[in-house]
Amino acid sequence: MRAPLVADTGGLLRALARRPDGQASWPDFEEALLTATTVVVPALVLAEVDHFLRNERTAMRRWVAEIFDPSTTYELEPLYPQDVVRALEIDAKFQQLGIGLVDGLVAAIAERRKMPRILTTDRRHFHALRIGEGYRRTLIVVP
Repeated sequence: MRAPLVADTGGLLRALARRPDGQASWPDFEEALLTATTVVVPALVLAEVDHFLRNERTAMRRWVAEIFDPSTTYELEPLYPQDVVRALEIDAKFQQLGIGLVDGLVAAIAERRKMPRILTTDRRHFHALRIGEGYRRTLIVVP
């Protein structure tokens, strides 16, 4: 589907993962990434991906270069105070899920940017979360 999405850490890691032969380890995640019109990467997600790729510095540097390349669909989303406040509100509203700040931030940015599609491996959390006024809008988990 050609539509924008907001990327979560697990979804990005799967989309970027390669087998030894160079093929995508998770083709459905790669396809979602490649067919999105825009891929919004929240700043805290970038930090988490960096943590997971701490032993893969060349891959991390290459990916960061792609994020800042204007010819790609990536957009690095800065961390705004209102996003953090909203993320904490979402975390509190859905406290039984234990989503935490980063997942709350992904949801808050999806809400603000009006981009309900989330590239994630965390189906349980993002299927249960609601955004928008009165928490009535569902998120679309991709793939």
